[in-house]
Amino acid sequence: MKQLILGNKAVARGLYEAGCCFASSYPGTPSTEVTEELAKYEEVYCEWAPNEKVALEAAFGASLAGRRSFCAMKHVGLNVAADPLYTMSYTGVNAGLVIVVADDPGMHSSQNEQDSRHHAIAAKLPMLEPSDSQEALDFTKLAFEISERFDTPVLIKMCTRVAHSQSVIRMSERSVPARVYEKNIAKYVMMPGNAKKRHPIVEDRTLKLKEYAEKEPVNRVEMGGTSLGIITSSTSYQYVREVFGDSVSILKIGMVNPLPDQLILSFAGKVDSLAVVEELDPILETHCKALGLKVKGKDVLPVCGEFSQNMIAKAFGKEVPDRLALPEALPLRPPVMCPGCPHRGLFYTLRKIGCTVLGDIGCYTLGAVPPLAAMETCLCMGASVSSIHGFNQMGGADAEKNTVCVIGDSTFMHSGMTGLANIAYNQSNSTVIILDNSITGMTGHQQNPTTGYNIKGDPAGKIDLEALCHAMGFARVKVTDPYDLGACEKVVREELEVPEPSVIISRRPCALLKYVKKKAPLRVSPEKCRGCTSCMKVGCPAISIRDKKAVVDATLCIGCGVCTQLCRFGAFESDGKEEA
Repeated sequence: MKQLILGNKAVARGLYEAGCCFASSYPGTPSTEVTEELAKYEEVYCEWAPNEKVALEAAFGASLAGRRSFCAMKHVGLNVAADPLYTMSYTGVNAGLVIVVADDPGMHSSQNEQDSRHHAIAAKLPMLEPSDSQEALDFTKLAFEISERFDTPVLIKMCTRVAHSQSVIRMSERSVPARVYEKNIAKYVMMPGNAKKRHPIVEDRTLKLKEYAEKEPVNRVEMGGTSLGIITSSTSYQYVREVFGDSVSILKIGMVNPLPDQLILSFAGKVDSLAVVEELDPILETHCKALGLKVKGKDVLPVCGEFSQNMIAKAFGKEVPDRLALPEALPLRPPVMCPGCPHRGLFYTLRKIGCTVLGDIGCYTLGAVPPLAAMETCLCMGASVSSIHGFNQMGGADAEKNTVCVIGDSTFMHSGMTGLANIAYNQSNSTVIILDNSITGMTGHQQNPTTGYNIKGDPAGKIDLEALCHAMGFARVKVTDPYDLGACEKVVREELEVPEPSVIISRRPCALLKYVKKKAPLRVSPEKCRGCTSCMKVGCPAISIRDKKAVVDATLCIGCGVCTQLCRFGAFESDGKEEA
């Protein structure tokens, strides 16, 4: 049976067909849909974990128990999971363990442009890199075979374009192999004496994997014209095919670590000149140069950003047909918080007060965008809570009375708790604001440990944020509604003044959640509106100025009422009807 599906969905299908029984992940674009799609198969246990480290350790435990297991994350999530990942290279696995990491060239939804191949090389783990949906399915099944044959976790590297593009796949039946757990202290207990003995095993495994990479069709040569040979992988392979067709020969790399030295040298000997086309870092290129080959690569192609067919064509001196060229730059579409976003009122308040705001990762990062422009830092998951401690310890009383940090409920569960424990333990006078919108918003409304529901939407354990913060040593834990600007300002000012650590929970569900009841859209009375533009200070996309008067787009407005609190003339009105 054939079907046209996304690359991420193809990975999920491959997991199902390969007999994967356990999946634990943390949502992160562009990897999220893999686990969401896998959860639709009742035969596979799936969960959202609090963070990537926990997810990978849980998957390791499932592998140890004898069932094929899986974990997915985005590239920065692999940093969080690196601690268990590197040691798992030493322990190996029992049943197959496959880890999908999705890179984000172009930083469509990420804070850096990291190349995950470095982790595979440093951890000495095999990494496969599919270039379309069929390979995503096939490589996933192959990854389990490699994992069990070579006693190793296997990484599959996706990227935004492969994860979120569609191509045809062929489906087959599910097969569920299983293994029995056997106690083996020397293999699984990585204290120094055992780890020293495992390292040579890892090096020997790498040599065997290199032999495998030389012979297996995961890496393949496609001979065409011999004046130019191109070594490439992933989505770059698709671009090269579109630009050059059969006019060049291609070495298509599917296993990007370890690389097949003899295959590369043999291919180089069949062409007049050699080039490497790869997004981000010159890993293939550097390897080729280490083999003594002269290659063209990053001297004509960029290290930063995504590639395109036109970019590759121009880099190699080919003309771009007029029908494929973009005549002018596309207009920018700046990101903005959704109409009715509960974070908007809180950020407006913080800017009004003049707070220094240390921020975190989430849709609330848009609090840094004008006109709010209230958030001043964004480093990585959980960093806001850790950073405010150091900032206030060195900034003294002036900083303590004017600085807050903000972190979402899901991000707080991911890695904010340890920073909060540090504040409680080392007693900096810091004000932490948890933006509780009752969901993991940025990646598409996934559940988290504070929502009370699991990945399938069934009732699950629910962590009480107030009780948790009290248990961690905070005497002052206040809850406020960010739609109520007056109450919001009052609680922030109060907590900044008290000489002790405190937590504010800004609680209001995401306006896009299906169960959130919308109020009737507001409208502006032209007679009352003075055109003062005060309502524009919250940056709501439902409000604009036309003919020097405020106008509300009824198709966007959810009637949250934040704008009514800014208008001194009562120009915003409602008919009082709520959404059914």
